[in-house]
Amino acid sequence: MKVVLSGGGTGGHVNPALNIAKAIKKQDPTAEISFVGTKRGIESTLVPKAGYEIDFVEVQGFRRKLNLKGIKENCKALYKAVASVRQAKKILKERDPDVVVGTGGYVSWPTVKAASKLGIPCLIHEQNTFPGVTTKKLSKLANVVCISFEGSEKFFPAEASEKLMLTGNPIHVDHITRAEARAKLGIGEEELYILSFGGSMGAKRVNELCFDLMEQYTVPAGIRHDHAVGRVEFAHFSALAKESGLDQKENLTIAEYFYDMPYRQAAADLIICRAGAMTLAELAVRGKAAILIPSPHVAEDHQYKNARLLADAGAAVVYRESELDSGILKNAAKDLLENDNKRKRIEDGIRNFAAPDSADRIASEVIRLTEE
Repeated sequence: MKVVLSGGGTGGHVNPALNIAKAIKKQDPTAEISFVGTKRGIESTLVPKAGYEIDFVEVQGFRRKLNLKGIKENCKALYKAVASVRQAKKILKERDPDVVVGTGGYVSWPTVKAASKLGIPCLIHEQNTFPGVTTKKLSKLANVVCISFEGSEKFFPAEASEKLMLTGNPIHVDHITRAEARAKLGIGEEELYILSFGGSMGAKRVNELCFDLMEQYTVPAGIRHDHAVGRVEFAHFSALAKESGLDQKENLTIAEYFYDMPYRQAAADLIICRAGAMTLAELAVRGKAAILIPSPHVAEDHQYKNARLLADAGAAVVYRESELDSGILKNAAKDLLENDNKRKRIEDGIRNFAAPDSADRIASEVIRLTEE
C-alpha cells in the first residue's frame, strides 16, 4: 500500500499527518508513506526528521487585506494555486499512491485536487471546530472527511454531508501518569504546578501575562511555574527575567521550549495556553484544567471557536486576549488552583472531548479506501 500525506505550514497541520502516518505503519508495517509540502513550511523540517520522504510544490495563501500589496500577493497566489496542481499531479504520477490524505494548510489544496483529478481515493482531516476555506472546498472532492468536534457538521457544504466521520484529532498518546511525570521532574505529589506556553514560536501577550502572573502570584505563593517563551522573543524575555530577578527564583523555569512537554503536561495542575486544536486534544486526553487564551491572529477566529466549545461545556476557562489583564489572569489561576472541586469539574469536563484512538481510526479508514 502506498500513501501520500499532505499538510503543512504549521505544526497544527503537520503533526496530525505524522501521527496518522505512524498509525498507518502500525496497522500495515509494509506501507510506503511519503509527503507533499512546501519548502517554507515547518513540514520541510519535521517530515524528514520523522524519517519520511517529502516532495515539494509551490503554493501560498490568499491575503484578506485587499490593499495594493494584498492584491499583488493574491494574483501570485492564484497563479500558484493553478500551477501547484500541475506540480502535484506530476508528483502523484511518480509516487503512484493508492490513497491521498490531506490534513490542512495551503499545500493540501493542490495535492488533494490533483488526486481527485487522477481518480485516487482521498481522505481529508479537519482539526478545528470551524473548517477553513480549503477544507470546505476539498470536502466536495474527498471520499471521506474526518472531523474533530461534534457540531462541525453544520459548517460543511451539503455535498459533503454523507462523507463526514467524527474521529477527533489524531494525537500521539503516551500514557504518562501524573505520578510518573512528577517523579521525573522532581515535583512533589502535593505541590501545585502551573505550566504555561504560547506555542513553539511564542506569543508576546501570553508571555507578558505569564510574567506578570509569576511576579504577582506564583512567586509570592511559592507555586511551581514553568513557562515556555517561544523562539521569536526568547532573547527579549530572557533579558526581562534577569532584570526582574525571575531567573533566580527556585520555583520558576523559563525556557525557549520544553522538549519534555508531555511530562510537564501530565504533571501540571493548571495549564495556560493558546487554543490550537492539537493542544486541546492533548489536554482532553490528559484531563487537564486549562485557562485558554485563543490567538486573535488565526483564520476565521478558529481558536476562539475551538475554545468556546469547551467553555460552554464547562471543560475550560476561556478569555479573549483583549479581555485579559494581569489581575484577571491572577484571579482566574488562583480560583482554579485553590478550588479543588472546581478544577476537578473542569478536568472531568474536558475528558469528555478525548479521542485517544483517533489516529488509529483514521488509519483504518485510509486502509479501507485502498481496498474498495
